[in-house]
Amino acid sequence: MRLSTKGRYAVMAMADLARRQSPSERGLSLADIAERQDISLSYLEQLFARLRRKGLVISARGPGGGYRLATAASEITVAAIIHAVDEPLHATRCEALEHQGCMHRGERCLTHDLWDDLGRHIENFLTSVSLADVAEGRVGGRMGVREAAE
Repeated sequence: MRLSTKGRYAVMAMADLARRQSPSERGLSLADIAERQDISLSYLEQLFARLRRKGLVISARGPGGGYRLATAASEITVAAIIHAVDEPLHATRCEALEHQGCMHRGERCLTHDLWDDLGRHIENFLTSVSLADVAEGRVGGRMGVREAAE
């Protein structure tokens, strides 16, 4: 399975938004997020249009406008962000809804079940990680390393 820049950049930008958003602010500009995360502004605009349509962010136009999370960062999963930008999470060559396999005659390849199980593990993991976990560095054992250093 390969996660494209759509999914990675959407998570990066949303984590930036979650980390910098404060209750008193009206919104954060995509230009600022693009600069901090080194992402093309036009690409980020496309991603945030999808994130807005899926209800993960809200936007306000005009002075003081920008983007905000639609709900608390602890309620948004990484999987939801990736799905919102139309990024598939399956690891097989077969389409998820197809009954046929990916081989020439419609058979499943020898390793289909392996990749299918891997895809489910990835989906379960990304569903268990919240945007708050990412923004606050509680992913990948970092929390344990930080606690040990303190």
